[in-house]
Amino acid sequence: MTSYLLGLTPEEITQWFQKEGEAEFRARQLVEWLYQKNETEFSKMTNFSKALREKLASNWQMSSMTLKKLQESDDRETIKFLWQLHDGNLVESVLIMSDQRRTVCVSSQVGCPARCAFCASGQKGLFRNLEVDEIFAQVYLINNWLEKKGERVSHVVYMGMGEPFRNYDAVVRSIQLLIHPDMLGLSQRRITVSTVGVIEGIQKFSEEDFKVNLVLSLHAPNQKLRQKIIPYARQYALDDILQAMFEYAKKTKRDVTFEYTLLSGINDNEQEAHELVKLLKEKQCTVNLIPYNPVQGLRLKRPDPLAVRRFREILTQGDIVNTCRYTKGDDIAAACGQLVLHEQQSMPAKALHVLQNTP
Repeated sequence: MTSYLLGLTPEEITQWFQKEGEAEFRARQLVEWLYQKNETEFSKMTNFSKALREKLASNWQMSSMTLKKLQESDDRETIKFLWQLHDGNLVESVLIMSDQRRTVCVSSQVGCPARCAFCASGQKGLFRNLEVDEIFAQVYLINNWLEKKGERVSHVVYMGMGEPFRNYDAVVRSIQLLIHPDMLGLSQRRITVSTVGVIEGIQKFSEEDFKVNLVLSLHAPNQKLRQKIIPYARQYALDDILQAMFEYAKKTKRDVTFEYTLLSGINDNEQEAHELVKLLKEKQCTVNLIPYNPVQGLRLKRPDPLAVRRFREILTQGDIVNTCRYTKGDDIAAACGQLVLHEQQSMPAKALHVLQNTP
């Protein structure tokens, strides 16, 4: 079984060196190569003997991921990374450049079980969970890419392919790696996890002693409409989900956010806006409105700018804190799962069959 170095903490790396009878300070040197010098090739770690470099190379790989494709938007503010995993599956990450922020949107699964009506990620269902190193490596490798430009990742959002709380242990472990002071050292307050509303996951997450931001993919102000947009929502009552979200806010003292993708003629009417005000009245939260980012093959449409403006006006008049995130990277299919979907559609039928039936 192949072992991947990017899934280990410095403490675990030290334990391996001790077990192998190597000097403990060599473990610290390896951590410095990885997280201060951003070096991923053992052959270039020149303060190690040739024998130790060969030993490391024979025992460890950095990651199972290889970069298959990189796409940059015309405005150079959105860069999409398509990764190929060891089993041939594909997963994607998005880097969003906004002012001084460098935000990486990571995936936690290959595919997605939620099958949201507007999203490309779940169109072909769920293939498998990502391993810890596969989640962490998305951020690490993109950070290395940025470091060459004199920049680094500032924020991470678990809003890519997959439902994070259906891969709970790996997601929590990857967060622990991201915030480790000797690794990437990210602030917990700059990490966001988005869920469609897995109640047991929300409740468990509230006990992790994190100060991580939690986001609910809401997309509708009532259970009936939400089930149409998110088939997965049939598993949990909206009232119960909201209760779990606000309990998280209370325990962590972190405001929660509700993502609301506006779909023309479906959930962007004044009626839904007023209903949303009633649902969240006097709650400590923010509603983030997202005009729909078109996905090839889906008949859904982005709402008219006037409808978006009116929707926001109603929320503001109802004292609901709200923002509007206009989509970026339309020219490179930057919405979740689109690049993977396009890549799969271009594959020979035989290759795609093998990919979809990988355990």
